[in-house]
Amino acid sequence: MDLKVKRIGYGAMQLAGPGVFGPPKDPEQARAVLRRAVELGVDHIDTSDYYGPYVVNDLIREALHPYPEDLVLVTKVGARRDDEGAWLPALSPDELRSAVHDNLRRLRVDAIDVVNFRVMDEGGSVQEGFSALADLQREGLIKHLGISNATMAQLAEARAIAPVVCVQNQYNLAQRGDEAMVEECAAQDIAYVPFFPLGGFQPLDLQHLEEVAKRHDATPRQVALAWLLHRSPTILLIPGTSSVAHLEENLAAGGLRLSEEDLAVF
Repeated sequence: MDLKVKRIGYGAMQLAGPGVFGPPKDPEQARAVLRRAVELGVDHIDTSDYYGPYVVNDLIREALHPYPEDLVLVTKVGARRDDEGAWLPALSPDELRSAVHDNLRRLRVDAIDVVNFRVMDEGGSVQEGFSALADLQREGLIKHLGISNATMAQLAEARAIAPVVCVQNQYNLAQRGDEAMVEECAAQDIAYVPFFPLGGFQPLDLQHLEEVAKRHDATPRQVALAWLLHRSPTILLIPGTSSVAHLEENLAAGGLRLSEEDLAVF
């Protein structure tokens, strides 16, 4: 993998309004979070044009453009929102091309550093959609390709079309069903980027997290993130928040070193 970033970045999804739909209550606070992330050394930000829709990419551009030279912008395509905020597939080549151009325009860049193909059909083929993105990569509009919400078979299918630099799947202390993918990414030197690193809709086991957190004068959230970093050397984190305080807390988790005794608790 020739694209190198720090192990903790920032996921911008929560900067949109409730349900990742519409504008935030305080747009200036949202922009302040983005600026603080970069001040603290964050060098990769995860976004998508369907966050809002468009809201989050606009906030990133407003807060950070012109971008620092080392900042990697990572987006996703393959879905869209309807007028009520529902998440719908948008996987045809024309829809994918349109989404890439939307991201380019909103972010105000000539090429997107990484575009993730968001799989919306668990058992379906990614051949047509991923091939469309590979065409855009050959045109110079995309630098690197990734895949999200993918099975092992879909990852293999995508890699047969073009190199894959990252996989974005659900994985955390409470939901470990993607263990085989974590191992495969490590073996292939592919970044594994867990979404919902702090549990998402399934609460984490706070009792054990608090037990370890007390030993390190840390928070349970920091321990949950540190566990992921210990889990595999190719795991990258993009914890999201709309709070500067939580942002700083999340980034500090990178300095937390868990012992074998700590890890045995989980």
